[in-house]
Amino acid sequence: MKIAVVGTGYVGLVTGTCFSEMGVHVTCVDVDERKIEALKQGIIPIYEPGLETLVHKNTRSGRLNFTTRLEDVLNNVDMVFSAVGTPPDEDGSADLRYVLEVARTIGRNLNRYIVVVTKSTVPVGTAQKVREVIQQELTLRGVNVEFDVASNPEFLKEGNAVKDFMSPDRVVVGVESERARKLMARLYKPFMIVSDRLIFTDIPSAEMIKYAANSMLATRISFMNDIANLCELVGADVNMVRKGIGSDTRIGKKFLYAGCGYGGSCFPKDVKALIKTAADHGYNMRVLQAVEDVNADQKLILYHKIVNYYGGDEGQLNGKVIAMWGLAFKPETDDMREAPSLVLIDLLLKAGATVKVYDPVAMDECRRRLGDRVAYATDMYDAADGADALMLVTEWKEFRMPNAETLLNKMRGRLILDGRNILDGEELHQSGFEYHCIGK
Repeated sequence: MKIAVVGTGYVGLVTGTCFSEMGVHVTCVDVDERKIEALKQGIIPIYEPGLETLVHKNTRSGRLNFTTRLEDVLNNVDMVFSAVGTPPDEDGSADLRYVLEVARTIGRNLNRYIVVVTKSTVPVGTAQKVREVIQQELTLRGVNVEFDVASNPEFLKEGNAVKDFMSPDRVVVGVESERARKLMARLYKPFMIVSDRLIFTDIPSAEMIKYAANSMLATRISFMNDIANLCELVGADVNMVRKGIGSDTRIGKKFLYAGCGYGGSCFPKDVKALIKTAADHGYNMRVLQAVEDVNADQKLILYHKIVNYYGGDEGQLNGKVIAMWGLAFKPETDDMREAPSLVLIDLLLKAGATVKVYDPVAMDECRRRLGDRVAYATDMYDAADGADALMLVTEWKEFRMPNAETLLNKMRGRLILDGRNILDGEELHQSGFEYHCIGK
């Protein structure tokens, strides 16, 4: 089987690479010539554990190829996966210009049957728009070529994407025809040997499942953050509350960890997009609006804590040195999109503080975004050197058991703000630190 994957970002590159690992002949397409040339040379544009090894392996085998021209491979493949970006517009809606441009290119060059599969996260109704654009271009050419459209949303967790793709807990496919269904079933058969987790639906339902899934996970996070904030006021411990409610099998333990807010490329964008989709249909998503509001406030919580530590006077931060452990929105990625660290850095700098940062993999991304606005440390202890306070923002494993004696010798102050509740507060307190976390 031969497929093309348009878009070599996070979703497209993982998708194309993992399919090639299963023996599919894949051509990844991107309009960015520099990115394509880099990929041909084995240079990976994103950090994702295990991905680089698979790209090199399958490129050498000839199963994974890269090009800037979809039209050159279009009529030699069975399917085209559209995995281009859908950035949010100012009103929160998904920008479909790149998705529809792929459809136009297909319509202008298609000469044989294929299945056009939307892999990007797109609003309900997008597949129909893709079908209409392709058909319009075919009509303008005066040709009659059969094709099908399908929706195959991704459920990849950054930092675990390769494993998620190779061993999925479910694969959702929305189709309109039996022909498309059989092709999609054949493509995913190697992934279903242990157990069949392939779920076929109508196309609108498949498009909705992706948004509903991410919105539910975001809801759990904001709910626990709301509970955590109340725990602080009433004297409860959110970690004990989490264990108590998570043991209920109807609730479960996942995504119940309090912290300083969620970020990334999916949750913020998808929650906003679903709210906008509902508004376009005259419906108000009241729960999701609250989810978004809570998360926006939660990104400020460490800043409020440090201001309160200094007597509620933001002016007291002027001249202070603040160490920050973690920049990426989550561990095992260099992705800083919508990261709480960006909000905190901006507030601290505006208050006159100096911010010294360290992240195991996101330092280059931070330099790209912030330039010399912050100071860059060589490791976690270098970041703490001379700091008046330390903020832990991303729960990287290497931050979990810091050497308290080293921190005492390095830091000028004694304040530690744990935005992910991963440190041993009692041990730090006994060592002479003032420790603050979320929800306790």
